[in-house]
Amino acid sequence: MKRGAAEVCTVTLCTGLSTDYYSPSLKRQKLPNGGKDSRVTDYSDPFAFTNLLQCLDTGKYGSVTKEVHALIARQMQLSNALFLLYPELENDPGPEDAEAKSVAPATDHVFIIDSDEEDDAKTPPVYQFQGISFPRPTVELITDHLLVDRGKESNVVKAEAEEVHKAKDKGVYVGVEDELSDEDPESSAEDDGLSDIWKEMNFALETSKEAPVDRSSDDSEEDEGCDHSFVLKDDIGYVCRVCGVIQRAIETIFDFQYIKAARIRSSRPGSRYDRELENSEGNLDGLKLSGHDLAVTEISPHPRHKKQMKPHQLEGFNFLLSNLITENPGGCILAHAPGSGKTFMIISFMQSFLAHYPDARPLVVLPKGILPTWKREFQRWQVEDISLLDFYSMKAENRHQQSEVLKQWVDKKSILFLGYKQFSTIVSGDRTCKMTAYCREVLLKCPTILILDEGHNPRNDDTDMLNTLAAVQTPRKVVLSGTLYQNHVKEVFTILNLVRPKFLKIDTSRAIKKRILSRVAFNGFKKNMKGNAESNFYDLVEHTLQQDADFKRKEAVIKDLREMTSRVLHYYRGDFLDDLPGLLDFTVLLQLRPQQKRDVQELKRTEKAIFRKSSVGCAVYTHPTLKQFLDKKVGLEKNSLPSDSRVDELIETIDYRDGVKAKFFYNVLSLCESTGEKLLVFSQYLLPLKFLERLAVCRKGYRVGREIFMITGDTSAEQRETSMEKFNTSDDARVFFGSIKACGEGISLVGASRVIILDVHLNPSVSRQAIGRAFRPGQDKKVYVYRLVAADSPEEKDHLTCFKKEQIAKRWFEWNEYSGKQDFDLEDVDPKDSGDRFLESELLANDIHSLHTR
Repeated sequence: MKRGAAEVCTVTLCTGLSTDYYSPSLKRQKLPNGGKDSRVTDYSDPFAFTNLLQCLDTGKYGSVTKEVHALIARQMQLSNALFLLYPELENDPGPEDAEAKSVAPATDHVFIIDSDEEDDAKTPPVYQFQGISFPRPTVELITDHLLVDRGKESNVVKAEAEEVHKAKDKGVYVGVEDELSDEDPESSAEDDGLSDIWKEMNFALETSKEAPVDRSSDDSEEDEGCDHSFVLKDDIGYVCRVCGVIQRAIETIFDFQYIKAARIRSSRPGSRYDRELENSEGNLDGLKLSGHDLAVTEISPHPRHKKQMKPHQLEGFNFLLSNLITENPGGCILAHAPGSGKTFMIISFMQSFLAHYPDARPLVVLPKGILPTWKREFQRWQVEDISLLDFYSMKAENRHQQSEVLKQWVDKKSILFLGYKQFSTIVSGDRTCKMTAYCREVLLKCPTILILDEGHNPRNDDTDMLNTLAAVQTPRKVVLSGTLYQNHVKEVFTILNLVRPKFLKIDTSRAIKKRILSRVAFNGFKKNMKGNAESNFYDLVEHTLQQDADFKRKEAVIKDLREMTSRVLHYYRGDFLDDLPGLLDFTVLLQLRPQQKRDVQELKRTEKAIFRKSSVGCAVYTHPTLKQFLDKKVGLEKNSLPSDSRVDELIETIDYRDGVKAKFFYNVLSLCESTGEKLLVFSQYLLPLKFLERLAVCRKGYRVGREIFMITGDTSAEQRETSMEKFNTSDDARVFFGSIKACGEGISLVGASRVIILDVHLNPSVSRQAIGRAFRPGQDKKVYVYRLVAADSPEEKDHLTCFKKEQIAKRWFEWNEYSGKQDFDLEDVDPKDSGDRFLESELLANDIHSLHTR
């Protein structure tokens, strides 16, 4: 058919694009066989594709899709097919033809159907394409090209070509109708005769699109023939606007953040809790359990908190981020000195954490006695109203009530507080009880972050406390401790294994462990080696730090230990305490009285058990008459305390000066009274505290609750708070007695400036915690500490053992390149030149056997 004097050449495009994506140059044609509509490009318009591409580049038709990419490829196929049909253009190109050839890379095959009815060999019609003139191809040339180009793969195309020859012989028109054909009845009749041919043609087109074509030989020609002009398409990547080659795929250009699906196990493999969790279901009674995988994001302290944070607290906050908010989160330890603001720092972190991850569920496990302190601090520093849940204030005494609290914790943004003993009791409880099993599942699976305040408590292997905490599935476990080193090196590594399972088997730890083993001396230690390799390693390190005479070797081992733990353990020794008025820490060896010396000799001869020797000795060193209150078989720790009246009767009949420690206490109390200072007295046993309390009542006339206060393990939280408040603020308060374990955590007694520690605790960190009750922020006086030790007694040996333990902690955590051996030893002091006017007075100096400072 003819449209005026112009010849029309069309190509069928099967791109599947919607009408909105097409240029106005695209025409809608009805197939001769009455099939579905397809899109055709009118090449009488030389700028059809150019206009379309420009529209797409400017975003007129939306995002470039894969279908448009196919459309671009079809344009290239058309250009390439024209050159395949006319090789003379390639052999002898003119200036314009050469330019056309440069933009026509080799592509897949297309069918070009002539729309002419007659051939004119002398003056072939001319076809215009983008300003270039091409001779109109004949049917014979089309047929030959199809047969040669497709070869063995195109039996269907070959049959189609034969049909084209037959149609030519009969003078039948072969081509594509334009829009005017719908109005021509004669052409409609011809369409009916060509319907089978068109069906075969369409089938051949679809087959040619899907047939694999070896393009390897054309790549170099394509690269040489196309001066690529790459543009960025948001669905594809960098694509050449001319030939369609993709230089860089979109997935290699943009980085996407995905929430990690991997879950890091925190429980010890093979433990009974671990096996139970593997067999349990993820949901309990429709309760949605909290996930542990969080997208990494930026977290910073709230501006209100940041203004109050000291440098070491900001450093600790960032240390938490580096371990907890990362692609591979893990636990960590904050070993900051008592009173350095660990509670405030972790509260600030949790509030920022919950602000970014509202579905997170923090669990805080802590000693029961310091729960009120935590709640009070939360109320002081909260910037968002977050529910604080615990079983104590909510009166959840049985498992059913506790399960309701746990459901409330999981259902809404909140923080759950549990005591250590309470947590381990639930998790290791009766497995046949359905409610206990439910509570255990929630406690082990729901926490997103686990905070362990005074986290040195679960330091002993094979205990329910340690095993239950290790079974909590979250990898985000944070240990807070002011006195991380307690008794042995092994205990520190037990805590490290809690927050980072199999710590010594991590690649970095393994290499440093080998280095340490290559440094230490095994002489005198091999006979003590027993158990597994890890236990031997712990003992060998401890032996080196305590017994090795080579200080350089100690120094090298210390460096290695600090390097091994630097990423997991953040230590702060309390430089802020330098801003306080000061601390003088004395070890006072007292000369025993004659009766006490005789009792000590009997104690050495008859008592073999270490604990009983310590408990009986503490009573005897205070005053020898206290032996009558001791059960000879059971010991002091199992005895109930005598009544006040019975102790008062005893005090009326004895001379308190017969007990050297009782005399020292009474004289210090008298001196404090004269200077207006307050006194703290700590002991690990209650009988000596009871005796000294009644001594102050009988000889000084003090009253309990006014001048005298006491805290023991049986004291309620309300009584603790009231006693602390009155002692710190009342001018009448004189002396505060405390069980050293009950007053070791969460207690502030800054009203006192003098501290007496009656006996030697086998764990040196307990004594340091007691000193920290007075020497902490808020103290406005210089603090004097008296650690009382009975000279020439088993207590003196215990003191030396504890001091060696204390040395390990100092060397491990506080050593620096300027430290020398003298920095970790006791310093002898002349009582007459001690810097303490109390010790220089005759009341105290006469009983001192020797005096040392730390």
